[in-house]
Amino acid sequence: MTGLCKRQVLALWLGGAAIMASPVLLADKATDARLDSIERKLDSRGLMDMLSRVEKMQQEIQRLRGDIEVQAHTLNEIQRRSREQYLDIDRRLQQLESGQGGAPSASAPALAPVPGMQTDSMPPPVTTTPPPVQTTQPPVQSTPPAMQASERADYDQALAILREGRYDEAAQAFDRFLGSYPGSSYADNASYWLGETYYVTRDFDRALATFKGLTERYPNSPKAPDSYLKTGYIYYEKQDWAAARAALDTVVSGYPGTTAARLASDRLQRMKKEGH
Repeated sequence: MTGLCKRQVLALWLGGAAIMASPVLLADKATDARLDSIERKLDSRGLMDMLSRVEKMQQEIQRLRGDIEVQAHTLNEIQRRSREQYLDIDRRLQQLESGQGGAPSASAPALAPVPGMQTDSMPPPVTTTPPPVQTTQPPVQSTPPAMQASERADYDQALAILREGRYDEAAQAFDRFLGSYPGSSYADNASYWLGETYYVTRDFDRALATFKGLTERYPNSPKAPDSYLKTGYIYYEKQDWAAARAALDTVVSGYPGTTAARLASDRLQRMKKEGH
């Protein structure tokens, strides 16, 4: 074969190879384009999914934040009320520990009012408009010296239990005391501390019955103004605003100038601000 023929054959062969390669190249380009399109779609869909998840997480965080704020407010309110209750009973117990507790005595000097309480030796307050009271009190029975010593020992033991914060046991001790010595000169004090044990443990129904019983049976007791005050506090906790206002007004009008009257006035102002 001549040189010309060889060149022609080679040219034909190269041309055929090029023709055969063209569809392959075109197919590769089309595949690349499709893959690029799919990748863009996947990237876009993934981004949208991610944005959706982020938005849901933000909404959940906002909801949780709102729940936390509500719970924090509720916790603060509970802590505030508990602090008021424990400070109140601590002041009373400190008064007793300082030796100022005991039964009322005609020779005992008058003591300065302690916030939230009247001391055992404080004389009954002078009132301008006294609350409705009974004209007589249960007579104090005369007891032998030995019985008086036992009576005082049982009363002191109940107070000691209360000082230790064993409120359930203190309630039982004061209840036993009142059952054993119904005519005791300490009966009004024991009734008051019994009501306090119920009040501190938020047994409001029994506390209310105890404080009301004290004011009915011992209207001239130094514990009467504080019992009216706690009655108002309990009705406040029960959201019986009319009854709370009536009890607190009784303290303000019936025992002016006392610490109980000042505390009752403060609670009335608070109720007014709260719209009750």
